[in-house]
Amino acid sequence: MVDWGWVRGRAAATTETWPEPGRAAPWAPRLPDLSRLGQRVSPWLATEVAPGRLMPWLPVAFGGGVAIYFTADREPAWWAAVALAVVTAAIAVAAHRRPIAFPLTLALAAVAAGFATATVRTALLVHPVLARPLYNVDLSGYVEAREERDRTDRITIRVYSIDAPRLEQQLERVRLSVKKGTAPPVGAYIALKARLSPPLQPLRPGGYDFARLLYFHAIGASGFATSPITIAPPPAPPGLYLRFLAFIENIRDAVDARIRAVAKGDAGSIASALLTGRRDALTQQVNDAMYISSLAHVLSISGYHMAVVAGVVFFFVRAVLALIPGLALRRPIKKWAALAALLVATFYLELSGAEVATQRSYFMTAIVLLGVIADRPTLTFRSLSVAALVVLVFAPESVVDPSFQMSFAATLALIALYQHGLPWIAARRDSSLAARVALWGGREAVSLFLASLVAGFATTPYAAFHFHRLAPYGVIANLAAMPVVSAVVMPAGMLGIIAMPFGYDAPFWRLMELGIDWMDTVALWVASLPGAVGRIPAFGAGTLALGTAGLLMVCLLRTPLRWSGALVFAIACVLAFNAVQPDVLVAASGDSFAVRGPDGRLQVIKLGNDAFAIREWLAADADARGDARAVAAAVKVREGFVCDDDGCVAKLTGGGVVAVGISPAAFADDCARAALVLTTRSAPPACGAMVIDRMTPRQLGALALHRVGAAWEVTAAEPRGQDRPWAPAAREGGARVSVPAAGSATQHDATPREEDLRPDD
Repeated sequence: MVDWGWVRGRAAATTETWPEPGRAAPWAPRLPDLSRLGQRVSPWLATEVAPGRLMPWLPVAFGGGVAIYFTADREPAWWAAVALAVVTAAIAVAAHRRPIAFPLTLALAAVAAGFATATVRTALLVHPVLARPLYNVDLSGYVEAREERDRTDRITIRVYSIDAPRLEQQLERVRLSVKKGTAPPVGAYIALKARLSPPLQPLRPGGYDFARLLYFHAIGASGFATSPITIAPPPAPPGLYLRFLAFIENIRDAVDARIRAVAKGDAGSIASALLTGRRDALTQQVNDAMYISSLAHVLSISGYHMAVVAGVVFFFVRAVLALIPGLALRRPIKKWAALAALLVATFYLELSGAEVATQRSYFMTAIVLLGVIADRPTLTFRSLSVAALVVLVFAPESVVDPSFQMSFAATLALIALYQHGLPWIAARRDSSLAARVALWGGREAVSLFLASLVAGFATTPYAAFHFHRLAPYGVIANLAAMPVVSAVVMPAGMLGIIAMPFGYDAPFWRLMELGIDWMDTVALWVASLPGAVGRIPAFGAGTLALGTAGLLMVCLLRTPLRWSGALVFAIACVLAFNAVQPDVLVAASGDSFAVRGPDGRLQVIKLGNDAFAIREWLAADADARGDARAVAAAVKVREGFVCDDDGCVAKLTGGGVVAVGISPAAFADDCARAALVLTTRSAPPACGAMVIDRMTPRQLGALALHRVGAAWEVTAAEPRGQDRPWAPAAREGGARVSVPAAGSATQHDATPREEDLRPDD
């Protein structure tokens, strides 16, 4: 029988030794009391989710959905994306009375809406993309765009007819480099012979996707003209859109010609860039100095230019109307001035080429001016949110573009500075001391300094990610140059355009030239300072996303919780500076390689005629050799390699060698002794080392290899299973070729370069 007395005694003992509810056992570790922290944080959280406070986060969630779309391996079905957006939106509507569920479901709906918008945009834009190089192509069509560049000109052609062997699909648009000075006018119908190449895929895993950029411009191939261009009678009248492009281009030509007739050299080129958007005729020295000094944003028409133009027109119109006493007292001349500024800003948008940064600037300026007309607050996070949503709805692909990222980051930081950091900018100071300081421009000088500092800091992560550059002296350059640009250059340019029909524009172009000469002097001086060129190795998109989250938290949160964003941003900086760099790089063409040597630097071997990939590799490795325009002049063809007639070998960091096989005779030794074999040929099936032969990069694109012990981790720019409209899956036999075989020194004049991705603020 069971001794129940013993059981009762044991239970009593257990009851006596077990702690009471709510009290910790004597052996338990003592945890910090978080109740006070919770009591302090709860009101902050309530403030952050109060009505109206979540509006700025809506475009963030929408843009996050667009970014998720671009990470997919295969193209999503548009109907599935739309269905998901509808379902999540219905859930958000159903939860609108629930204080916690509604913000969460609304954010989820915004993410789904961004994903669906990008999917539908791609489905509507679908067009053929060239799969392999074509030679001796007979091409005719209408010129839609024309660009002047440093060595060649470039045109975009809407194809009317195209004839070439092995052409599988009729292309809609192509972009060609032509001999400098031979580009035909926009709207002309031309015929020529050309060599076409597929859009350039990323030059390294994680690098910028040039093919995606061209795809969303509806361009299916790039190349260069191989025959003189013939302007012929069009087989059909050009459409209304093409006639409008030709009309705007004629205005740009007239303004550009008049400016360059008065202002010569780089000053004329920059003046034309500020007014017409043509920014590709600068000398290399001044162009590099503008980037190094962080003044390159002046060359890209963005928020600063649009604000100055609208501000000058607003001030001038309002001042003129104020001279009429009866009109000024009885009529809303402020609203009339805002309407005039809006019309001029619209004209400036079209004149300058309507790029993404200019569109964002126009929408933001339009919202501000409409706020003036409607007597509503203007410079707010809500205005920026509306502008961001408009841009993302009509051009969702811009979320991965450096221009969009840097533009909105700078604007977001400036609005945060204006609303939270410097409330005294807008406040009136009644004290005589404050009045005296403002009279001498002290407040304005401090504001300009802080604005330059904040905008530069906000755009630094994106400049580092896309261009691997930092601008240590950017604040100095902007403080010295931007007041002159704002007070002299831009107003003179606007007055020059107004006076141009009357023939009295020359004095304004000369005044503009003086201001630009000062800016060039500042840029060249800053670029010559010690340590002016800041470099940072490449890091991943996840790190950039983390830094973006930190920036958003600092700028959008209103309570002390925003300083947690500084911690997040600091973590992103640590990750960026400690990013692991590849040990071996292989070009998509399969004829250029880089091996990290014992000294930690990349040792480069270039068997073909393509230096573009090598330049990108060195820049992404924070190597000064990547700054050279012609990498072959700064890097020996086989630097760091020991070569004979059959192949080359290079030492690896941590020991071992990498062999590059040139002839079949090299495989016997290479397979037996090397840790890795790279070859432009087909490797033998039995090889003791890991082999990357010519078919691997052609199927997977550019490769990055990391050594892990005795094994290798391979990261591909176009991994197996990926199939997107701008990066279609390889066909049978490895037909995908991202970069054509070498053989033309001018091939890469037809591909986008850093100048095509110019950042702005």
